[in-house]
Amino acid sequence: MLYDVIVIGGSFAGQSAAMQLVRARRRVALVDAGRPRNRFAATAHGFLGQDGVPPARIMAQARAQLTAYPTLDWVDGSAEIATGGRGRFTVALGDGRTLTGRRLILATGVRDELPSLPGLAERWGHSVLHCPYCHGYEIGGRPMGVLATQPGADMKALLIADWGPSVLFTQEAMLVAPDMTARLAARGVTLVEEPVVELLGAAPALEAARLRDGSTVPVSALFVGPRTHMASPLASQLGCTFTEGHSGPYLTVDDWGATSVPGVYAAGDAIMAMHNATLAAASGVRAGAGTHQSMLMD
Repeated sequence: MLYDVIVIGGSFAGQSAAMQLVRARRRVALVDAGRPRNRFAATAHGFLGQDGVPPARIMAQARAQLTAYPTLDWVDGSAEIATGGRGRFTVALGDGRTLTGRRLILATGVRDELPSLPGLAERWGHSVLHCPYCHGYEIGGRPMGVLATQPGADMKALLIADWGPSVLFTQEAMLVAPDMTARLAARGVTLVEEPVVELLGAAPALEAARLRDGSTVPVSALFVGPRTHMASPLASQLGCTFTEGHSGPYLTVDDWGATSVPGVYAAGDAIMAMHNATLAAASGVRAGAGTHQSMLMD
């Protein structure tokens, strides 16, 4: 079967894109490996109408609604290889199956590379976090820290002071400018230059950060900016262009989600430097509509 569109990725962006296409009565295959980036988070927040709902439950409800459309084929599996060009792409799955489609939408997301710090990985998504808008409210007045792993950590420390008492751990990796030091002090943010060497407490909870000199700093949550990588090799295989962001590369797309490769569209965390469920879903709507409209010119 030649599908109109093959969507790769079944989380917020991929399902949103597929929804636009099946409602346009197009034949769509959605390939999902079942390993969304948000699988570490217990609940989603800041998502209109879904605040406090587990991401897996949101996606299960969305899948039930999407698969009710007769032109959608949900394919459980991992897309490993993509070849071809506009009008006929071939996607090879890990189990040997192949799919063909006139267009591709890559909603494959990104993979987080966490700092190598004892006690950090087992707390990721619970008390070690990346986004205060997603999780700051729930911490609610308890002490929070920012680990300087990339540029902009001082701005994040300035930001999270709205949610509670804050500490910026510079990790000997950043020099805070005098004017920013003054702004941080005015917001009640403490600067700690001695590096953090371990996180303490009964994981996944967090109680304190142990410093290299043996002292401890009480923190209930630690915000970290991980290095991000494409979660799938497909975009590189197809020759798509990337833009370098503050945390890693992301796919270059136009206003309708079109990549540099004709017939290949993209959505979700893989196309933007700021990562958020609402933004991912919105970009899926845009890519779905853009892909549909591109087929009208064939």
